[in-house]
This record gives sequence, C-alpha cells and structure tokens, in this order.
Amino acid sequence: MKLPKGWKTLAMDMLGEVQAGRQRNPNITEGEMRPYLRVANVQDGWIDFSDINRMPFSSRELPIYELRSGDILLAEGQSLELVGRPAVYGDELPGCCFQNTLVRLRPIGQNPNFCYYVCYWQYVTGSFRRIAKQTTSIAHLGVSRFAEVVASIPPLPEQQKIADILGTWDEALEKLDALIAAKDRRKQALMQQLFTGSRRLPGSRAWKRVCLSDVAEESSLRNGEKLKRDLLYAVTKAQGMVPMRENVQGATINRCKIVERGWFAYNPMRINIGSIARWEGADRVMVSPDYVVFRADKKRLHSDYLNHLRRASPWADFVGAAGNGSVRVRIWFDDLGRFEFSLPSLDEQRAIAAVLDTADAELRLLRQQRAALNQQKRGLMQQLLTGKIRVNLS
Repeated sequence: MKLPKGWKTLAMDMLGEVQAGRQRNPNITEGEMRPYLRVANVQDGWIDFSDINRMPFSSRELPIYELRSGDILLAEGQSLELVGRPAVYGDELPGCCFQNTLVRLRPIGQNPNFCYYVCYWQYVTGSFRRIAKQTTSIAHLGVSRFAEVVASIPPLPEQQKIADILGTWDEALEKLDALIAAKDRRKQALMQQLFTGSRRLPGSRAWKRVCLSDVAEESSLRNGEKLKRDLLYAVTKAQGMVPMRENVQGATINRCKIVERGWFAYNPMRINIGSIARWEGADRVMVSPDYVVFRADKKRLHSDYLNHLRRASPWADFVGAAGNGSVRVRIWFDDLGRFEFSLPSLDEQRAIAAVLDTADAELRLLRQQRAALNQQKRGLMQQLLTGKIRVNLS
C-alpha cells in the first residue's frame, strides 16, 4: 500500500532510543537501592505498581536505566503469546529503573502515546511473535530484532490526533473495566453472604452441615468402546472443559472416564489452582482415566448450587490447603469429599443459584460489550495507523 503524503516507513530505533534493561545480579551490592520494573509489572497497556522489587544501581548506571515519563516498556522475555506486550511509563514512581526482562523505547521527536499505539498494534497483529526466539517455554523479543521492526509514521500533528482518538477508546474500555470489576466484587460479596447464611432468601429453612462426600459421589464409569476420540476432553482453569490436544492424548481411550451433563471433572494434580469444571454439553463426553469425575446427589445437592459454591472462597481455601500450595500434590475425591459446608434445602439451593446466575449474566454481558468495543478499537487502529483513514487536523 502506498503511504499517504508526508508519511514515512521507519524502524523502531529511528523513532527513538532502544535500550535493554539492567540484568539482575545478586553479587552486585554497591550503589543506590532503586525500585525497578520487570516483566511481571507490564500488563496489557498498563503498569502494575503493586509489587515492586529493588536492587542497587550505580551512579554510572542510573542515566542508562532510570525511566522517564513517556518511556514505552515491552516484555522482552515472556510466553510467545505475550512477548512484546507494551505499556507507557508515566513517572508514577519517580526514580524507577527497569530490568533486562523488558525493552525500553524512548521516543525522540515523536509523540510517545502514538509510538505506544504503534507498538501495541505490532503486538496484537503478531509481529513481535514472528520475530521472537523461543527457548524452552520463554520467548525473547530481542533488542536488535525489535529495533529493526518497521512501521508507517505520519507527521507529528497527525500522530497527536491519532493518539487522542485512540485514547478516547481506551478511556471507554477503562470505564467498562472498572464497572466489570465493581460488579465482580459485588458478586463475590453476595456469594459470601449467601453461602454463609448471613443473607437469607424468603422462605428459608434450617440448614445442615455436611461434607461433600455426603451429598456427592465419585463416578468410575469407563468408556470402553462407546465414544470416539473426538469426544475426549481436558479441563482448564480459564476455559473449563475443552477438547484435548492430540499430542497429549493416550494410545487408547477405552479406560477414559465418562462425563455426563451436570457432572464435574478435574485433574487431581491441578484442582488446587482452580482446574475443575462442570460439563455443560447435551451429550456425554470423556476425560483422561487419571481424572476424577463426580456427580451431585440430585435428591440433596443441586448441581447449579455446587457449581457456584466451587467458585467461593471456602472451597478455594480448602483445596489450597489440601494441595499445600503445590501443583504436584494429588487431591483425590476421598480428599475433596472432606470439604465441609452448610447446605440449605433444595428449593433454597435453586433460589441461591438463580440469584448468582443473574449476577453471572450481567458480568457476561459486560464482558461481551468490552470484547466488542475492543474489536472495534482494533479495527480503527488498523485504519488510522496505515493511513487508510485520515484524521482532520483543523
């Protein structure tokens, strides 16, 4: 595509100064202790200052590694999906430096916010993934490789206007994020009240104290030759039950465990980090024979109620303690069955689940709105950053 008049194709190191961060060396003890940012601090377009480390920087190193307002920080060493993730430093923590898990672009003669959007566009379109070099599970952006990435750059007044337009979209996304966070906090508080009985619904009756094994049972129903391999599923924390990748499937599926609608499944080595799910599909599927599968006793425990309860803090506290903080500890159903909780009547369980379903639906709708708005913003970025749409400078 031909560039608009006045636009140039420039490499990143022509937009400003590209610098690797300072390597952390425990043997270096001389110098002034300074806060520094590392890859864990750089999130998707923002910097997390809640967990800041410190290390000594000499008077010679400070001019090199001290951050200034407008510096763009990018993840140098990360997973392949997150490598190159950028954020702008706004001098929120004066005197802060940066580590070598980050790369810094310090714009010179360019609009810093526009340069951030250029970097962000390269990130979301996969340019940084394509140039990254992967070692084990970590991908490295590489300072020299990043410096050579090219982008279309308009004159400074147009940079400012584009940055202002995209900034307006980011403000709208931030407001939605704040609303989602507030709704989520409200739901968490509501769960705490409903599951402890501090907030009762109309028509409530006396509750009973039970263990999970009293009202749920493990299933060892095997597949045999009933289901085909395309119905083999795995459990993830983020997505629930998803088709298992072919490269981790076993040679045979005869011993895989059947999971029916409303049943729960989990990997006994990963439940303490939240990897448990209820199957929501209409047809039965199967999971690895190493998984635990269990179902609620329909006469005493409603599956919807348990599905919400497993997201509440008492459950997380229990499985976290049972796992002793390690992903390698196996938590079998005999262990999980000792989880103790207060159980209302089935009618009240249904009512509580309905209230929480409504809260979930509100959150789901807001997240869908955010995803749609973010998609629209990306479409606009593509038009603005390539000059397909020109801004009005008057």
